[in-house]
Amino acid sequence: MTIKPLNLITTKLSPLTTMVSILILIILAFYSFHFPHSHSLKHPNKSTTFQSLFLSSSSNSTISSYLRTLTMHPHLAGTKPNSNTALFVLNHFTSLNLKSHTTSYNVLLSYPLHSSLSLHLTNGSFINLPLTEPSEPSEPGSDVVHAYHAYSPSGSVYTKAVFVNYGRDKDYETLGVDVKGCIVIVRKGGGLGRNTVVEKAEKNGAAAVLIYNDENDTWRNGFERGNVMKGVGDPVSPGWGSVDGSERLSLEDNEVLERFPKIPSMPISANVADAILSSLGGNLVPFEWRDTLNLKDKGVISHVGPGPTMLNFTYLGEKKIATIQNVFAVIKGSEEPDRHVLLGNHRDAWTYGAVDPSSGTAALLDLARRYSILLSSGWKPRRTIVLCSWDAEEFGMIGSTEWVEQNLINLGSKAVAYLNVDCAVQGPGFFVGSTPQLDNLIREVTRKVKDPDSKGVSVYETWAASDGEDNIQRLGRVDSDFAPFVQHAGVPSVDVYYGKDFPVYHTAFDSYNWMAEYGDPFFQRHVAVTGIWGLLALRLADDSILPFDYLSYANELQLYRDKLSNVLDQKISLLPLTTSIKEFALAAKEVDGELKELRLVETSGQFVDMKRRAMNDRLMLTEKGFLDGDGLKGKQWFKHLVFGPPNDAEKLDFFPGIADSTTRSSGTSEKETPTEIQHEIWRVTRAIQRATSALRGEFT
Repeated sequence: MTIKPLNLITTKLSPLTTMVSILILIILAFYSFHFPHSHSLKHPNKSTTFQSLFLSSSSNSTISSYLRTLTMHPHLAGTKPNSNTALFVLNHFTSLNLKSHTTSYNVLLSYPLHSSLSLHLTNGSFINLPLTEPSEPSEPGSDVVHAYHAYSPSGSVYTKAVFVNYGRDKDYETLGVDVKGCIVIVRKGGGLGRNTVVEKAEKNGAAAVLIYNDENDTWRNGFERGNVMKGVGDPVSPGWGSVDGSERLSLEDNEVLERFPKIPSMPISANVADAILSSLGGNLVPFEWRDTLNLKDKGVISHVGPGPTMLNFTYLGEKKIATIQNVFAVIKGSEEPDRHVLLGNHRDAWTYGAVDPSSGTAALLDLARRYSILLSSGWKPRRTIVLCSWDAEEFGMIGSTEWVEQNLINLGSKAVAYLNVDCAVQGPGFFVGSTPQLDNLIREVTRKVKDPDSKGVSVYETWAASDGEDNIQRLGRVDSDFAPFVQHAGVPSVDVYYGKDFPVYHTAFDSYNWMAEYGDPFFQRHVAVTGIWGLLALRLADDSILPFDYLSYANELQLYRDKLSNVLDQKISLLPLTTSIKEFALAAKEVDGELKELRLVETSGQFVDMKRRAMNDRLMLTEKGFLDGDGLKGKQWFKHLVFGPPNDAEKLDFFPGIADSTTRSSGTSEKETPTEIQHEIWRVTRAIQRATSALRGEFT
């Protein structure tokens, strides 16, 4: 849309009236310039004016044009097309007169060299099965990397197939079939990531794994690429940024080998899965599985195997060091340049990546455009804003993780918040995840952005009505670039997106055409995400007092404690945890009172500004109290004891150390079990105590 200049309404005034009016405008301008961060609820200030300008400068056609350019070619990390995409983003930033730069890392990536899969029937015939999508005239399939799992070992297997449903522990138990030496066929779902699926298959003696997605009938010939590495970041530089000249572990190092599966795996399409599963004999599909099967699959899958059909599966891949690039644009803060609000989206894609991640990259480019309009209109953020375009996220959040590891100390003292957008638009429906102190800010911002699918209402109104209440997710997952910020560096974070579980995920059908026809035909959802993302950053960058609310965090901790009491044995004491949460809640209440008093002070001055600065430090650093230097047992890189990846998210999706100790308890003695769980409860207790001290800003 075109931005129209504001027109002053003029009337015929006397010279005296005109002079008085001009004098008033000069005084108001002087006051606004010298006291730009006044937070009177009665009088709109310069910040709210710039927020309005930001919202009014939206353009769905501009975002659409960015997305079309970004999706002209596949851009897999470590390849020339992805380097060209990085250059496009950099040139866009510099064309807007934003201070920009790139940071490069040399990291271990994984690519396919050869793969084949054939079905050998009992009558002696065989069928060669396809391992990539059919080519389309508008998007030539020859440009797309063949379907594969990054970091899968090479291997060749000729054996029987077995269907194991989602590949969970309980699925293997229900199956009642020995899968040793077999190729297991797994359908996506059940709350397990690819690496975990392969890990469990290996544990049960399988020789190889084939994974398919049966969630949509229209796109059954799509292959869902992905990585099967354990953990995040460059596997040969664990814990430090892989810059030129830095240490790099050998591929034979045990720490590196532990990151990779021991058996080969491959994504297959639902159509390929149909061909295999319809030929199986052996036991009937367990009754417990049939209710969850896709309607089409109920007519295809009747037996689980093994065999009698044989599969001949070969995968040959290579792991090699490749250069990746993160691209940044920096808008320097005018008053607190050492405090940083970071906005990030990854740029690399398995194929064309219209949804994942280019919908988010298009939003990032539009943010830069709209912020440049604000800058040309006189806006100067109080704090520094950094726009981040990450590389190699699809290989395990590598670009963002290397940067976080390299900048860990500065992040610890200078990062206000990290705002993530990955798949900005997957379809209808607003979704958001955050660390709890940002909950209320999200609600405030979503009330100011128009709902893209309903006239006359805000995003908040539709979002809140959809579940009866607004449902904010938490960031214990390891599926996007917020993971290193929250779970390793303890930075307050948000993750925003529209739609969920889109059917062309990681396939060659994730194209501009799919987005324009199905995902967001009018690109209004893109506008909404960009508006929310940008307004969150404006509030965090411009509010003189950070808009954090730790009462929300205290309520969340109490909720987790209550849920935990329903899971744990009565012999295990939750008293230390209960006491620490009560103390944290008391500190949050005290801080809430201090904040109300500070926000009533509209003037600036050295003393007042120092009080605000001290309060902001407390609000900003509290999240880091939840970190533990030793990290999670067996996953030391993950430091956050409230939000992190538990081994079994079906049991508990919070307090990952406690969750893992309950999972491990099945293999320990009755005496050891309560001791280990109690120890993890004490660790979380101490973390909450550290956060309480940080929030109060006092030594004990």
